[in-house]
Amino acid sequence: MAHGFLIHVQADDVGVAVHDLSKGEQITGIYMDNDTGVTVTMISHVPLGHKVAVHDLPAGHACIEYGEIIGRTTQPVRQGEHVHTHNLKSVRWA
Repeated sequence: MAHGFLIHVQADDVGVAVHDLSKGEQITGIYMDNDTGVTVTMISHVPLGHKVAVHDLPAGHACIEYGEIIGRTTQPVRQGEHVHTHNLKSVRWA
């Protein structure tokens, strides 16, 4: 199965793009812990190595990657949207 992003564990809210992802494309992501997939329609461009939302995330949500909280959303984020500093604030130094 060809895939466009990898999701580390089933509990993660985001996956990591393995190549540039374009708005409007239907892209499949693979969960690395169980080899299942999820298909999303991209609603924004996501560059290689950046995060894509696997499902809708409300504002203030504790965003999970690698099974750990990596930040909180600063606004609602829709499935297939680029997740980065414009809509996610790190909790690393909070």
